[in-house]
Amino acid sequence: MIDGNNASYVVSEFSDSDAAAWDSYVDRHPEGTLYHKADWAGLIRKTLGQTPRYLKAQDSSGKIVGVLPLVNLKSLVFGNFLVSMPYFNYGGVLADSEEIASALVNASTDIADKLNVSHVQYRCSSECMPETFPVATHKVNMILDLPESQDALGKSIGSKRRSQIKRPIREGVSHKIGGKELVDDFYEVFCINMRDLGTPVYSKKLFESIFEIFPENTKICVVYWEGKPVSTGFLMHYKDRLEIPWASTVRYANRISVNMYLYWQILSYAIETGFKQFDFGRSTVDAGTYKFKKQWGAQPQQCYWYHYVPKGKDLPDLSPDNESFGLAIKVWQKLPIPITKIIGPHIVKAIP
Repeated sequence: MIDGNNASYVVSEFSDSDAAAWDSYVDRHPEGTLYHKADWAGLIRKTLGQTPRYLKAQDSSGKIVGVLPLVNLKSLVFGNFLVSMPYFNYGGVLADSEEIASALVNASTDIADKLNVSHVQYRCSSECMPETFPVATHKVNMILDLPESQDALGKSIGSKRRSQIKRPIREGVSHKIGGKELVDDFYEVFCINMRDLGTPVYSKKLFESIFEIFPENTKICVVYWEGKPVSTGFLMHYKDRLEIPWASTVRYANRISVNMYLYWQILSYAIETGFKQFDFGRSTVDAGTYKFKKQWGAQPQQCYWYHYVPKGKDLPDLSPDNESFGLAIKVWQKLPIPITKIIGPHIVKAIP
């Protein structure tokens, strides 16, 4: 039991019976995201085989006053570590006060020490962790404040980009925005693109499970050319923001700027549906993806990825930019797509 602010509160691990109260707290908290929601715990356990270690703080009346979703990732290749939250751009602690936040973080480091992990990573969108924790700030999330109309969007991006959008239209492309019925088309493009990038692919079951758990928050946009899916975006929304956690385009379609058409249709949908912001996802400043998102008017929002490193441990570099992964990436790019679908899910589940 920890006392603070004239009220007692206790930190403990999440149980399924806490789900409704947990989600209600996330909904109320100004920094709450879809990825703080309780249902991710079961989804990650069932589809990715990793172990959630979610923490909650409750006051003396049993009311939740803070949450910290954590997942323990383990593999022979990448080691043993904790992340809040893996696979996505957002996570970290939500709390009613700095004191409660500190208690949750301290509880997470206690778990880290007991599990003998190499490190804990907290993916925050603000400076919210102890100054003693190393923080990586080389990534930003690219956020666009959406205009009131499609016409206003067209004017804001300029004539050059408008002509790029018209090119695939002249080539006869079409698109669909829908639900789970588009998973197969999405996954076909996604697997090809990930193989070409040298990145292991998630299982199709993950995307199907997201639709099952978050049916009201999830959409897919697919662009078709000559009868085949060639570009696609997996869309998730929460509160007044639409996000694209995964986007893919097959390389041969790049010559007709099909990617510009994809984002035009997605942004038009976001405006028509009434969203206030569009989240293009994270990028390294001045990298190619950063410049692509910037041309739509997106502005960088700093990512603060904090780390707790137990005494005697070193923080590993698990980023794809790590030169030690170079050979593996080159080998992966040469594999047949059917093989990547079999092997990929077993590898990628341990990559945060």
